Formats: sequence, structure tokens, C-alpha cells
Amino acid sequence: MNDPAPPAEALRSSLAALLDGLPPKQAAQAVDRLIANYRGATPTDAPILRDRADVAAYAAYRMPATFEAVHSALEAFAEAVPDWAPGSHTDVGGGTGAATWAVTATWPGNRSVTVLDWAEPALALGKELAAANPALEQASWQRARIGAALTLDDTDLLTVSYVLNELTAADRAALVEAAAAAAQAVVIVEAGTPAGYTRVIEARDRLIAAGFHIAAPCPHSAGCPIVPGEDWCHFSARVSRSSLHRQVKGGSLPYEDEKFSYVAAARFPVAPAPSRVVRKPQIRKGQVLLDLCETEPSLSRTTVTKRHGDLYKEARDADWGDPWPPYTAQP
Repeated sequence: MNDPAPPAEALRSSLAALLDGLPPKQAAQAVDRLIANYRGATPTDAPILRDRADVAAYAAYRMPATFEAVHSALEAFAEAVPDWAPGSHTDVGGGTGAATWAVTATWPGNRSVTVLDWAEPALALGKELAAANPALEQASWQRARIGAALTLDDTDLLTVSYVLNELTAADRAALVEAAAAAAQAVVIVEAGTPAGYTRVIEARDRLIAAGFHIAAPCPHSAGCPIVPGEDWCHFSARVSRSSLHRQVKGGSLPYEDEKFSYVAAARFPVAPAPSRVVRKPQIRKGQVLLDLCETEPSLSRTTVTKRHGDLYKEARDADWGDPWPPYTAQP
């Protein structure tokens, strides 16, 4: 019997099969319309994904990026809690379930999984796609209105990805507070824009107030040292472009970079990185410049040169979003 494909590969194959029979022009038009809705400044009061064509097109277009962003956030969280793995997972506003796939890629094995969303076509398609992932075969796909009236059962891990932007300020606050009351660990991912970062910071503050410890990306649970309006904290995940990506965007590159902001926090003890690389490292002759968020808390730039020996090699391999020094180099 063949071993199952890794989650990322299985997801790509399942998504590629989604668009069979859907005219390319119709798929592209659906994606254009849906992107316009998702980028709108006004929160919606009805599901954006209306039918299977909408869901299929948008899933094929957006699920790979959502998967990679959430997986990056979860990997950073897992590094800060190396002896922990979730026994249960709830994905709020999960749509077609990209975050559930990312959890299975981070912590292999079976667990109780519940996906909550108010768009029935998204839930139906998510369940269909999950058939390709053995760890999701028993997942529960439940319709729920995401907002102040939402009630959540206790869970080990709760994820909220690309959802806060769809809610009013009051509903965002209520959702984060409900998540903090129900979960042992919470991971929130938003678009890597100034507005997305602002939503993440608001959620971060609420989680800290509820007694959570920040595991990633921040190396501390104090206030963010970034001055509002001057900069924002975000990261990047590499995403393989599908033919639909290339058709909609007219791009020729086989990949694109998904910018995202996130916070990962837990009620139990965590071991965050001593510092984190918050900009793309600048590699120059004989030196590497690293922009870091540090424990103090503060933002600083450090220069790593050949005189630093093995650490210089680590710096040359460091990427935006990585802990510094790498966990492998820490005592």
C-alpha cells in the first residue's frame, strides 16, 4: 500500500481537479469578483462565497496561499512549543479548510477537527477536498455565523485565518475573546498589510489580557515596539502558482510570495525565539545585515561577519521570519 502524499502535495492535486469542467473565463471572472469583495473596506454581513463555482474558483486560487501562510505561522509556533501537539483543532471561519491542512502538515497524525463557517458551499467543498487527507477524514464541517453570537467548544488549538477583516470591530473583539476562553492555543493570520497588522495587534493585546503567552512571531509578550503608522510587522511565504493564478494575474513566474501577519499564543508556557528576523536579510560581501525584533522589546539591526564563524553561515541561510539565532544554534 502506498503512503499518502504529503498534505501540501495532496492539496495541490485536489485543487487542480476542482476546475475540471469549469470554463477558464468563468473561473477567472469569479476570482476577480471575489478578490474585489475580500479587499473591500466594508465588512460583509453575508457569505461572500455563494455557490460551488465561486468556491471552486476561489479555493483553487487562494487555498495554496492560505495554506502556506498558516503553515509558516504554525511552524514558528511549533518551534516555541516543541513538546506540545494539539489533540483537537477548531478552525473558525475556515471555509474550505486550508488551515486544517496546514495543521496536519505541522503535526502529523489524527485529532478531532471542527471547521466552522457560514458559507455552506465552502463547507461542502472543504469536506470533499478533505477526503484526500487521511487526517481529515473524520473532520466535522459545521455552519455557524462568525461574530458576537458564536459559541465555541473547548479545544486545544484554535485557528482564525483571513477572517477578522470580514468582521466589524465589535465582532472581531467578541471572536478573539471567545477564542481565548475556549482554546489552549490560538493562532491568528491576516493579510500582511498595515490594516491586517493592526487587526493582529488588536487580537494580540486581547490574548495577552486573557492570560496568554506570545509564542511567535514576537520574542516577548510586551507591547509591540513598532510605532503605529510608521511600519508594520509582516512576513512572506513562497507559493507555487497554479495555471489559474497565472491566468488571473497574467504573471509568468511559477511562484508568488504571500505576505501575511500573524500571532500565535498559548495559555501554557512557551519558549519564544530570542529574536526574530523581521525584514529580508541583506547579504553583502563578508557580512549579513539582520533586522531583528528582540526580547527587550526593541527593534535593532545586527551585522554578522565572517569573524562570527558558524554563526555567519547561519546568517547567510537566515530568512525573513526566522528565529535568531536559529534554534539549532541556541545552547
